[in-house]
Amino acid sequence: MSRKSFTVSWIHATVAGAVISLALGGCGKQDEAQTSADSGGPEQVTVKIGHAAPLTGSIAHLGKDNENGVRLAVDEANARGLVIGGKKVVFEMLSEDDEGKPDMGPIIAQKFADAKVAGVVGHLNSGVTIPASAVYHQYGIPMISGSATNPQLTEQGFPEIFRTVGRDDQQGPAVANFLMSEDKPRVVAVIDDATSYGEGLANEVEKTFKEAGVKVLPREKGTDKQTDWNAVLTKLRGEKPDAIFFGGMDAAAGPLLKQGRELGIKAVFAFGDGACSDKMTELAGAAAEGMICSQAGIPAQAASQSFLEAYRAKFNTDPIIYAPFTYDAANVLITAMQKADSVDPAKYLPLIKQLTYEGASGKIQFDDKGDRKDAEMTIFMMKDGKIAPVAIIKAGKTIKFEDFMKGATAEASTVQTTEPATEQK
Repeated sequence: MSRKSFTVSWIHATVAGAVISLALGGCGKQDEAQTSADSGGPEQVTVKIGHAAPLTGSIAHLGKDNENGVRLAVDEANARGLVIGGKKVVFEMLSEDDEGKPDMGPIIAQKFADAKVAGVVGHLNSGVTIPASAVYHQYGIPMISGSATNPQLTEQGFPEIFRTVGRDDQQGPAVANFLMSEDKPRVVAVIDDATSYGEGLANEVEKTFKEAGVKVLPREKGTDKQTDWNAVLTKLRGEKPDAIFFGGMDAAAGPLLKQGRELGIKAVFAFGDGACSDKMTELAGAAAEGMICSQAGIPAQAASQSFLEAYRAKFNTDPIIYAPFTYDAANVLITAMQKADSVDPAKYLPLIKQLTYEGASGKIQFDDKGDRKDAEMTIFMMKDGKIAPVAIIKAGKTIKFEDFMKGATAEASTVQTTEPATEQK
């Protein structure tokens, strides 16, 4: 054998031995990993669910309420130890502060897309949710808002976009018709905060009043950061309106109401869901007594008892407004994943529209636009410093809140749940 042939043969033998050694070692590690998987159950995978709302600033209390609803749903799902697609799923909530600013919506949506979230619950404000929705549509990420009520959100035709609350073109007529039936105003003033939410809701209220023949004064505007309303209110005082409706959040609505009473305005003050909270007493003081407000859904205290008990136990407080709806939104995403047996958005997205989900806020089904079918509207009045529901509007009919609760209790006692994944426990 030549020196060259010997050298080649030695190299081949050495390489072959190394390959065999690596193969044996690899098999040993593979067997060890397999044994570990066998002893520990199915492989585990982390699935990210995004949440976005204002977590700082004047309406951070509402954003935190939204976040709490999602966190509770995620923690409960993890406690159940769900297996999807043959893998044990551990859900992780990624929560971002959008500051209630429209330009932050797409930035955070892109951040979620880069993080490869499986779905998103949010945003709180319509003005932030609408621009963000275009990004979710671009990446095919399902998004369900528990609080954005502007009709434009779902009128865009994006198949990934849903909401678990009603729309402003349902809420606006509800509060306007209630005022007309109870207070019979002849002259009405309408003010908005120039946001997509505030202006959109105010438009619907104004439209309803005008169609009923009520005189509506020229629109007054402010901003969502405004706390000095004296100029606007002084102007309106001379017009002697019987009712004043403000479209905006409680941080601006509270000072508006307080200053209105200080100027001697006797009109009934009414607001939408953004100002329908007990915080109005903190912001407006005694001036808040008797105010009227609406919510695009059932009141938080009418949510399922199991949800209320779990929320109080976890956060040591009561939900404010939207937590039942964000809780349901997160559970809808999770339930659709279970039914599709996949956490891939492209695979579970079609199941969302097919769901009938019995949630904390009642039965949830979506129409072709992604809006909640048969969404209730609630009218509240401030009584003794607390927002109290007085009427529920459903399918155009007004029901006293007490009667609605009696009916809901009777219905709940007869419901037979056949899907453990959607059962509220």
